[in-house]
Amino acid sequence: MFSNISWGEMMILVVAALVILGPERLPGAIRWTGRTLRQVRDYATGATTSLKQELGPEFEEIRKPLEQLNELRGMNPRSMVTKHLLDGDDSLFTGKFDKPVSAPSSNYGSFSMPEPAKPLERNERPPLDPDAT
Repeated sequence: MFSNISWGEMMILVVAALVILGPERLPGAIRWTGRTLRQVRDYATGATTSLKQELGPEFEEIRKPLEQLNELRGMNPRSMVTKHLLDGDDSLFTGKFDKPVSAPSSNYGSFSMPEPAKPLERNERPPLDPDAT
């Protein structure tokens, strides 16, 4: 339930609760919070169990679209391309190819990086590019 809260954030919450509630009421508040969370978890488990018993095999049919939504929730552009276009082969992204690609034998198609521009001198105006304005 609290898997997305780090230890640092948890410590900030504890310190804030200590300041707000004080050392006298903090243990009781923690016990109350634990009891309430346990009850909510028990209610959710009981509702799921009773729903499974009521619906029987139809429960799995209802659950399939929810599982598909959870799968889509974990998708990002890289996993989407890997799954649908590359059939799960992520070697394109990891740089691990089966065969190394050799460099072209001629200068045709070769590309060299342009020289970096020197910094402008003091009070020197940058060149004007009419196409960029």
